[in-house]
Amino acid sequence: MQLVIVESPAKAKTIEKYLGSDYKVLASYGHVRDLPPKDGSVKPDEGFAMDWELYGDKQKQVRAIADAAKTADRLILATDPDREGEAISWHVLELLKKRKALPKDVERVTFNAITKTAVTDAMKKPRELDRDLIDAYLARRALDYLFGFTLSPVLWRKLPGAKSAGRVQSVALRLIVEREREIEAFTPQEYWSVIAKMEHDGTGFDARLVKFEGNKLDRLSLGDEGTAIRAKTAVMNGAFTVEDVDTKPVKRNPAPPFTTSTLQQEAARKLHYSASHTMRLAQGLYEQGLITYMRTDGVQMDPGAISQARKAISDRYDGHYLPEKPRQYQTKAKNAQEAHEAIRPTDFTKPRGGSGDAAKLYDLIYKRALASQMAAAALERTSVTLRDGTGQHELRASGQVVKFPGFLALYEEGLDQKSDDDDEGLLPQMKSGDRPAKKSVDAAQHLTQPPPRYSEASLVKRLEELGIGRPSTYAATLQVLKDRDYVRTEKNRFFAEDSGRLLTAFLERFFTRYVAYDFTAGMEDELDDVSGGRADWHTVLEAFWRDFKPKSDEVMEQKPSDITVALDEFLSDYLFPPREDGLAPRACPQCIAEGREGGELHLRGGRNGAFIGCINYPECKFTRRFGQPGEDGEGADTEIGKHPDTGEAIERKTGRFGPYIQMGEGKEAKRASIPKDIPELDLDWAVKLLSLPRIVGEHPETGKEIEANIGRYGPYLRHDGKYAKLAGTADVFDTGMNAAVTLLAEAQNRGGRGARAKAEPLKTFGEHPTSGGEIKLLAGRYGPYVTDGTTNATIPRDMKPEDVTAEDAVRLIDERAAKGPAKKKGAKKKAAPKKTAAKKAPAKKAPAKKKTAAKAEDAEE
Repeated sequence: MQLVIVESPAKAKTIEKYLGSDYKVLASYGHVRDLPPKDGSVKPDEGFAMDWELYGDKQKQVRAIADAAKTADRLILATDPDREGEAISWHVLELLKKRKALPKDVERVTFNAITKTAVTDAMKKPRELDRDLIDAYLARRALDYLFGFTLSPVLWRKLPGAKSAGRVQSVALRLIVEREREIEAFTPQEYWSVIAKMEHDGTGFDARLVKFEGNKLDRLSLGDEGTAIRAKTAVMNGAFTVEDVDTKPVKRNPAPPFTTSTLQQEAARKLHYSASHTMRLAQGLYEQGLITYMRTDGVQMDPGAISQARKAISDRYDGHYLPEKPRQYQTKAKNAQEAHEAIRPTDFTKPRGGSGDAAKLYDLIYKRALASQMAAAALERTSVTLRDGTGQHELRASGQVVKFPGFLALYEEGLDQKSDDDDEGLLPQMKSGDRPAKKSVDAAQHLTQPPPRYSEASLVKRLEELGIGRPSTYAATLQVLKDRDYVRTEKNRFFAEDSGRLLTAFLERFFTRYVAYDFTAGMEDELDDVSGGRADWHTVLEAFWRDFKPKSDEVMEQKPSDITVALDEFLSDYLFPPREDGLAPRACPQCIAEGREGGELHLRGGRNGAFIGCINYPECKFTRRFGQPGEDGEGADTEIGKHPDTGEAIERKTGRFGPYIQMGEGKEAKRASIPKDIPELDLDWAVKLLSLPRIVGEHPETGKEIEANIGRYGPYLRHDGKYAKLAGTADVFDTGMNAAVTLLAEAQNRGGRGARAKAEPLKTFGEHPTSGGEIKLLAGRYGPYVTDGTTNATIPRDMKPEDVTAEDAVRLIDERAAKGPAKKKGAKKKAAPKKTAAKKAPAKKAPAKKKTAAKAEDAEE
């Protein structure tokens, strides 16, 4: 018998069908062991020796692998073809050695796609484990452990509220925080544009003023309304004639097939998927044999796949869409060891694959890969210059026409941000001397915009440009930032939270080198050298540890108060910007209002994190949250304005649970918390918040009221004891009846708060291939889950219930079953008192005790 080890049960099941009865394929269910999360798991003083610990839920599976290995003639390690796959194979090998269950013949095989041809061909080309890739894994794992487990204790003791730091995570956070600083420091600049609405031969077009009073205009030349009105008048009074028509042919070539990072970027742009959701879906498509391996830096395709793609193009389009020669793409990845074939369909005759969100992702992968082998698009870009009789003023109209779509007939790459100067419209045919009709002239005011906040797509792109981290780790890195509450996302954009800003400031001040972009990118290059066999991993770690450990010890020895003073100075410009009233930036507003001298604001540290306080404490109790530079603070109540209906004053106050607004006094006072997602609290917002709850209307089916409000867990809808979550505070006031009814229905189907579990399944998938039980998708008390009648498996949070496929359901149930049955808490404790009581019971009271015991047994049943 030949034993094959892979990662997932879905992969194991497919491969076993391809290999035949002489092979037994078992899944490791991912990594089987890791460094225990405690001090001392990596020992720098002992040559960076590492202590490994078997995952608690992998005991049963490792035992099954060891038992099978004892009777196997040959062990074939067939985990994924990358560094992590090599590491899993190495861990399995080491565990079998310890258990003395290692077969005589041990071989490693890799394949880039789970198809019969790919798997059987790989079995004919076995190799040994790649020691360089294993060393690269050990180096990365030890480095990340040493960084995190050395720095995190420093944070816990010196920076209240900080949770953890990571080698790549902290640098990614710095990017987000720095973008936030750029936005805050940005000063909008006014500029104007003058556009003439023209018409020629019945076709309308726009022409922009590009020359005024003999001077060429750039974007900001018309900087005020007065100049803009003069320019508009000049255009209105001028008679413009076509001076020049410039037509240029333009070719656009297709983008290469997806790599891991470009797939994450494009899925975020076009499908609005998070990086983690994209990778989970891609993993499923790979395990179903629909696409090639999804963790890759390569852009090249296998020659056989290129031939198949070219045939698919010729079958679908005429000959003009197929270039004479196949297109070849070169990878930019520095590490050739980890650069594999691009992500592509395994079969170009299948334009569709998967279901739900996975089907949309497959469609993206299919079209991108097929388009990469199609002909270039031919465009024609035209620029028409019009000049008035004085020669002092010029207009320009631009447009572009697609003469031959080429690959654009199938696929066009998305953009993170569209340019304001995109020239896409169709211009009428014009020649020198023509005088198009002028219909109207508009002068429009604009303000320059700050750089946009990062989306997942643009952040992944930036990390890759800087050479920080590796594409296969980006999804996990971004998820950690969200889980630690260092950032939040709104409308698919990253916002830095106060805790993230403070952590970044701490690291920039005390660990400058280790959050520097060039240092982190340089570390990646060194780790790539290890995987390429060009560097020794011990040497790389020694160089890092030699400087990092003394620096950590130095910061640890400092008093928390000294840390706070240093951060107070480091963040001075951000926390205490110049005041409009001309007073000192650090002047305490409450001390000024109360006539107290010496009031000065500084950064302070407390149990719940950093805040701004006055040095005159306890006489002055003025405080301000860390993330509120320049605000009036929380020590004194401030009046926002008078209620338009009652005339009562509305005040902003601060309580033990944060800022709130209040109207009136005593028992009759109305109060409302101030939500974090309100851009700026003004009188209008205050009046709206105090008006809650809002009645949306009567439900069309029940006739009962639907109420919108803000509760402890955020904005929500309520109807007849059932609830639905709203996305933000604005939705509390904007949600209409149709949207409310839909949201409540969706929440009910998900088994939300107040919803009763439905007896009928949400979906059925037929019989489980192993247990034979019918697989159902049900709405449970703690969320949707799948079951075969024996094993229940919760649906992951990033998977929508309506997108669960039969393959997903089988995989989830199998993975849950492999972990063993859930232990029932307290089951053993119930039996013991009953047994003891029976022994100690007096003889004359025996009948009574039996009756009680019987009742207890009935209750347990």
